[in-house]
Amino acid sequence: MIRRQNMRLSVLMPVFNEGATIAEAVRRLREVPLDMEIICVDDASTDGTAAALRELLEAGVIDKLVVHDRNRGKGAAVRSALSRATGDIAVVQDADLEYDPRELPRLIEPLLDGRADAVFGSRFRGDTRRVLYYWHSMGNNLLTMLSNMATNLNLTDMETCYKAVRTDLFKSLPLTANRFGIEPELTARLAQAGARIYEVPITYNGRTYAEGKKIGWKDGMAALWHIARANFLSPRAPPYVPRDEPVNPAASPAIGGAGGTQNIDRLHRARAAAERVQMEARVEEPVRRIDEIGG
Repeated sequence: MIRRQNMRLSVLMPVFNEGATIAEAVRRLREVPLDMEIICVDDASTDGTAAALRELLEAGVIDKLVVHDRNRGKGAAVRSALSRATGDIAVVQDADLEYDPRELPRLIEPLLDGRADAVFGSRFRGDTRRVLYYWHSMGNNLLTMLSNMATNLNLTDMETCYKAVRTDLFKSLPLTANRFGIEPELTARLAQAGARIYEVPITYNGRTYAEGKKIGWKDGMAALWHIARANFLSPRAPPYVPRDEPVNPAASPAIGGAGGTQNIDRLHRARAAAERVQMEARVEEPVRRIDEIGG
């Protein structure tokens, strides 16, 4: 279990042309009473964001800065930041002020008390949110439903930016999506790993396109492909077993208590995930042999 008193949060912040909001976004993060490192990735911005980020780094307001030589997309930026994360928990934070950092303590609480390996912040579970585009919300609901059908999860907001994940788990996942496909891909990989996923309600202050919103209908269409690719094609995430927690029920001091039950549950989930991977390998092997014979 993550030790609450020593916990460090790694904030992964992809940034592209957010010169008008990046300083305020970082300021809001620094007001949160958590030990955190802020890792910003400038994804080849062209509006002065790069200069603002360098000033923030020199002032010690952000801890690490990665610069992409060309625009590679949100998913690539998340991976660049994740590779430099040293905290116990990693969370993605957009630089556009749509998500409120003051809710991070509540977001990570299920991780700190040992219930969860990953926590999604849901924009559709009852807290205050700005009323915006009807078809965007319908698209989100559709993509969440299709993702849930593929993963057998019951999420209400798969496309949310606020996903907090144990860093060792996050780094173990085979992530390749470069743009907004990171959302369905990360969800699929967590499900494949057998991670315990929780949702908490969050507020949402969405932007209009005039205010700088970037995601569009093409990203929604691409998400359909990423849902199919991440759930039904290789590579798949390996079963997750935390390095700091035993999975052997005999190792628990209280098998009949909550800790023992949790360890048994982890063991069963790890075994089930491993069996799924082995079964898929057995199914794919004849296909590969046919391909080889056919040349």
